[in-house]
Amino acid sequence: MRRSVLRRLAAAAAVGVVLAGTVTAVPASATTTAPAPRDGYVKVGYFTQWGIYGRAFTIKKLNDSGAAARLTHLNYAFGNVSPDGRCYVDGPPGEGDAWADYQRPVPAAESVDGVADNWGEPLNGNFGQLQKLKAIHPDLKVLISLGGWSWSTHFSNAALTAESRRKLVSSCIDLYLRGNLPNPDGSAGGPGSLAGVFDGIDIDWEWPGSPGDVDTIYRPKDKQNFTALVAEFRRQLDEFGRANRKHYALTAFVPANPAAIDAGFEVRKVFRNLDFATVQGYDFHGGWELVANQQSALRVPAGATEPDFSVDRTIDAWLDRGAARQKLVLGIPYFGRGWTGVTGGRNGLFGTATGPAPATYEPGYEDYKVLRTKVGQNGYRVYRDLRAGTAWLYDGTTFWTYDDPAVLLQKSLYIRSQRLGGAMIWSLDGDDDRATLTRTLDLGLRTR
Repeated sequence: MRRSVLRRLAAAAAVGVVLAGTVTAVPASATTTAPAPRDGYVKVGYFTQWGIYGRAFTIKKLNDSGAAARLTHLNYAFGNVSPDGRCYVDGPPGEGDAWADYQRPVPAAESVDGVADNWGEPLNGNFGQLQKLKAIHPDLKVLISLGGWSWSTHFSNAALTAESRRKLVSSCIDLYLRGNLPNPDGSAGGPGSLAGVFDGIDIDWEWPGSPGDVDTIYRPKDKQNFTALVAEFRRQLDEFGRANRKHYALTAFVPANPAAIDAGFEVRKVFRNLDFATVQGYDFHGGWELVANQQSALRVPAGATEPDFSVDRTIDAWLDRGAARQKLVLGIPYFGRGWTGVTGGRNGLFGTATGPAPATYEPGYEDYKVLRTKVGQNGYRVYRDLRAGTAWLYDGTTFWTYDDPAVLLQKSLYIRSQRLGGAMIWSLDGDDDRATLTRTLDLGLRTR
């Protein structure tokens, strides 16, 4: 990136690129200084399996908005691990959605190339659309992300022994890389039907050695077993890649909480076998608490109750434990966390709340594309803490903490200044139809 562009980014972040609302002034010394440009920033976006339903976010929209052209990696969320320790797509309702993955005939209006699927083709649904997307963007790497909050239930058991680890990894490679999808009724799938769509595997075990979702199994031995599981994935992926003369990527999603890092990760050993790790840079606070707070600030805001979480503290925690700086990819939210009944605080920040704010799909959780429409409406104003690198909306009662383009520019400068590997997006369906956030992130990390 030319230095003139870097200067514009720094200036934009310093003034907050405010389109509406108010800005809290901050000394120039508090802004991040960007380093000389360098190549190699990764830009990873999560595409959610279920986003095609209520959000109507299809892979065609990902392409048409311009977002796909601005990503280096696309993670498909999620693949599941079965009770008997294998990758599978044919689980019961709530444990799999083969219809969305590869069985649904996609109509022409939703198809990347404008051509409708026919019933009985080997690859329909989202997987078929990913195949078409890669034909347009051959450099885009598509990974299957395994687990997530709801589907990490059986990781601990699957990673427990050398034999169970070999079984899990082998099944994942057979399903997603060799492409041997189930074909129970002859409608879609079959041997080799998915081959060539996925370029690697993302491990999203939440969390080794720590509590996760209500039914997720965890045990102290997870820490060592996660190391062994990553090594087994690397071994089998390399073996499979040699036969295909291709490198298959191996990545992982890792937590923000230092306690979870220490409980579940032998950091130096794990990073030797990962291409990179995407770091949770959000969910620091949310509607499960009764204080309106930041969920993704670069630095802990003044007046916060300590100890607290922030991006810089999370990155420092990983670096202090031996993570490779260039393999740390910062997670950025395309959603906000909100509270209602908020009184007191600093324009709502740190005010007491009565509960999570009403929202479209889940109380206290709202997409950026919805939050951006609230700016200047019904009493909502934008407030910023530029030193902390955070923004929020407040109307005197309801409070939303979220990342907007100005915050993304600040985070891009932080990624550059800290010489990190790049940025990760959760999740792409939260952006608006013009892919405003993804375009901003691409601008901030562009090297030429």
